[in-house]
Amino acid sequence: MSIFGKIKDAIFGKAQAAEPAAPAAPNPVGAALDAATNAMAAAAAAPVDVDAILTAEAANAGQALNWRTSIVDLMKLLGIDSSLDNRKSLAQELGYTGALDGSAEMNIWLHKAVMRELAANGGKVPAELTD
Repeated sequence: MSIFGKIKDAIFGKAQAAEPAAPAAPNPVGAALDAATNAMAAAAAAPVDVDAILTAEAANAGQALNWRTSIVDLMKLLGIDSSLDNRKSLAQELGYTGALDGSAEMNIWLHKAVMRELAANGGKVPAELTD
């Protein structure tokens, strides 16, 4: 799985886990199909509130992680290896054309690119995190 895929799954998976289960209906076969269809439609219609999920995770992290500006802290918050090698892989995935040296420039670009990709994939991300 790609590094961005791991980031997306970590955030969007938390949103799915927070959704309440549908109540049981009398017709098990028809109800299961209806519930599955309704759940898929609701998931497609409702954007995932990335800010709220990450803010809640940060509150429970047990350490100060500045996920709003730091790609390293964002990855740590999600339990993803934030090593330079992983950040280089992520940069290549997302189309970074600068030097893959772990510089501030690369890391700032990565953070904004990740936030833009999350927004493009159904995430609700504040504009100041994507600009």
